[in-house]
Amino acid sequence: MSVTLTINGKTVTAPGGSTILEAARVAGINIPTLCHHPDLTNVGACRLCVVSVEKAGTLQTACTTPIAEGMVVNTESEKARETRKFVLEMLLTDHPNDCMTCEVNGDCELQDLAYEYDVSWPEHGGSRHSYEIDTDSNPFVFVDRNKCILCGRCIRACNEIQNRDVWNFAQRGFKTKLVAGADQLMLDANCESCGQCVAYCPVGALYDKMSLGLGRVNQVTKVRTTCAYCGVGCTFDLNVRDGKIVRVTSAEDSPVNGMSLCVKGRYGYDYVHHPDRLTRPLVRAQWLTDVERRVEIGDWRVADPHSASSDRGALVETDWDTALDVVANKFTEVKKADGGDALAVLASAKCTNEENYLFNKFTRQILGTNTIDHCARL
Repeated sequence: MSVTLTINGKTVTAPGGSTILEAARVAGINIPTLCHHPDLTNVGACRLCVVSVEKAGTLQTACTTPIAEGMVVNTESEKARETRKFVLEMLLTDHPNDCMTCEVNGDCELQDLAYEYDVSWPEHGGSRHSYEIDTDSNPFVFVDRNKCILCGRCIRACNEIQNRDVWNFAQRGFKTKLVAGADQLMLDANCESCGQCVAYCPVGALYDKMSLGLGRVNQVTKVRTTCAYCGVGCTFDLNVRDGKIVRVTSAEDSPVNGMSLCVKGRYGYDYVHHPDRLTRPLVRAQWLTDVERRVEIGDWRVADPHSASSDRGALVETDWDTALDVVANKFTEVKKADGGDALAVLASAKCTNEENYLFNKFTRQILGTNTIDHCARL
């Protein structure tokens, strides 16, 4: 069932049960938010999305107010804009004025809204929080509660998406603060270090510890890629600076995982630049004699395989075509000499189901053996 209403003088039709915010976004009308995220439940905590609704006595939160037939909404009324500006001023009265050195400068939703509503940093003599920065609670997550705006997005992400319930609010009023478990270290509160809370934080209260000081959003190039750790196929953005990966960030439009990533996907990227990482195939020098004279690759040359001084058992770098030819030749030799049952293969959980199916078919029909197993078999 569809509902028709008017937003800023524009006739809008949206599915019944939609909120004013959802209907406005369908129509391309922007309403500012901080606590809202489309992946999470709506709580109406930040009050940035307040709008004027005809015949309503007070401003309404667009993220929690359902639409009704014939409703007339003004998202840019003077009262609504004044209220948003006041809320932003109140947030800044207890927020560090360190945008120049903040990790999320240029990628901060609070900063963007302060710019949009022309909110100057307020001068006041009232109380301010001064929390100790948490660098020990988790090996991957940096926590600065002084920047927290109590939007609750990290709490809902941890609860509703990860089902871990690590984060919550403690105390009341001005003393309200973000805590893990019963005000414990994150790991003691059963945190699995997925970084989901970091992905949903709109400010710099939660950040990736491995990426501190390595580059802000305007200094990196984002490269979309697929995670190599398993066969699920999660995609994310590599944040690259000067040819080096400095951070992994979620991509909302990822078809498989959306904003979700596990601890390996989000924080296990440092292997890419490890000095021990193999970047080209290795084969035994003696096996290269079986390949059609492809013994010279790049800036090295394999010793003459017939020379007495040649280290024929040494592993040498080669290209993929050569390496695959060597493997194919060895498979053929073994099968001709001893039959297919002399071979055995092990499939991998890092591959997709489709790839493992093809591997199974290759094993049984090409190699001629049923001796195939999988690394994840229990």
